[in-house]
Amino acid sequence: MQTQVVNFVFDFGAVVFEWDPVKRVEKYFSSDLFGFETAQALAKNIFGHQTWHEFDQGLVSMSAVISSTSKRLSIGAQALRELIEPIGEDLEPIKSSLRVLELLRYRRERGEMCRLFFLSNMPEPFARVLEVKHPFLNWFDAGIFSADVKLAKPDRQIYQLLAKENHLNPERTLFIDDQILNVQAAESMGWRGLHLTHPSELTEKIKFFL
Repeated sequence: MQTQVVNFVFDFGAVVFEWDPVKRVEKYFSSDLFGFETAQALAKNIFGHQTWHEFDQGLVSMSAVISSTSKRLSIGAQALRELIEPIGEDLEPIKSSLRVLELLRYRRERGEMCRLFFLSNMPEPFARVLEVKHPFLNWFDAGIFSADVKLAKPDRQIYQLLAKENHLNPERTLFIDDQILNVQAAESMGWRGLHLTHPSELTEKIKFFL
């Protein structure tokens, strides 16, 4: 019999908040993909590039990302600014995921051992917007935004930091993410993992751990 999960650790993008970089590129660059064959390829070269990862880690500023990407891909800085700057405001909660959080919050409020955490690769400007705009972030007992600690998933150090600060028993901790490498990093530390290929899977898949 497996040990009961009491610590639920959520990624944010494409788990708690809607995040689809390809759809975002299609929306803002519908008439010009700047030499790329697909919106998916362009999105990967913007949001999957090392410069963006450094932005996630709080190592470079938004203006530096825009400037660097503009030069690298020959895209106008203003066009990139319009794509990137509003992301924090545009991230909207996924309703089905909120219902899962509400269920876990209710269990905690009625006295069950249940703690909520987040571990999110998130640039600092977007993190600050989410904190102000979405009061439900207060439901979490604690959490880490990557830019605030200069670390990002799947680096094991960011998982270790959350675990140390909150005394997480790995066998009783479930980590939920849409990126398989991030889930595998958590599992390598003894955490239990839940990989979502679509956020709608959360409602059904989490039942196994309740």
